[in-house]
Amino acid sequence: METLTLQPNKDDAGKRIDAWLASVLPDTTRSAAARLLEEGSVLCAGKPLAKNYRLTGDETVEVSLPDPVPLDAAPQDIPLDIVYEDGDVIVVNKPKGLVVHPAPGHPDGTLVNALLYHCGDSLSGVGGALRPGIVHRIDRDTSGLIIAAKNDFAHQKLAAQLQDHTLARTYQCVVTGNLREDSGTVDAPIGRHPVDRKKMAVVANGRPAVTHWTVLARYPGFTYVECRLETGRTHQIRVHMAYLGHPILGDTVYGAKKPVPGLQGQCLHAVGLRFVHPRTGEMVELSCPLPEEFREQLRKLEARM
Repeated sequence: METLTLQPNKDDAGKRIDAWLASVLPDTTRSAAARLLEEGSVLCAGKPLAKNYRLTGDETVEVSLPDPVPLDAAPQDIPLDIVYEDGDVIVVNKPKGLVVHPAPGHPDGTLVNALLYHCGDSLSGVGGALRPGIVHRIDRDTSGLIIAAKNDFAHQKLAAQLQDHTLARTYQCVVTGNLREDSGTVDAPIGRHPVDRKKMAVVANGRPAVTHWTVLARYPGFTYVECRLETGRTHQIRVHMAYLGHPILGDTVYGAKKPVPGLQGQCLHAVGLRFVHPRTGEMVELSCPLPEEFREQLRKLEARM
């Protein structure tokens, strides 16, 4: 069991404790927060809080989280757009909306379930029972190339390439506003948001994060950008672009809260992947086209020129 010590701030005064917990605890719904309260797992000054308790903004709240219940990833016949495959690796063009691996709230219907069906027992075990074969991740509402390992040997080799940046990932996105320069680098550490625990942010004590970007085209009020990751932090490109003051079009977490008509999630696509083949040592370079909804957004922007 894990115990967290949380400190509300003055802006939280008056909020119901169950709603506040749902907003600050990752992967926790309001009903789940209510259950924690009903079980006596949320304390203030050593006393359990009721779920209708309203914060004063200056108390200290202790939350005891139960140990996670293991989930079993089962094979599911989910179509895959396979870009490359051999006996060691498989590269898939992941569509938007597809979660990479099972997690609370997404127990099945994930890329892992699809890979288990397609590959059978031929996936590495390095990532554990819930992440077999998964070397790196892509956000649910980001599309594009993702690589999985079919055996532990390949997984370890690819993981090492992630560390030394030999495994290169290139993304394209549309950001709001106009970047002043034609290219640049964001070198800013990323960690959990200090207030909203469901988000990431540039924070002083975060993990090193480096994103290189280049302008591909400019439109009134928007910029078409290519980004190359040097590191792979959670939501890295989304956080770094927002940090520059140019959040990604359609990103309702780090940008405007209103969704963009005709666009599911953010306008961000993993367009390129380059890695050294773990067995042959040869360089493999792969790319995939932009999804139709991304191309449609570019057509709309071009029509405004």
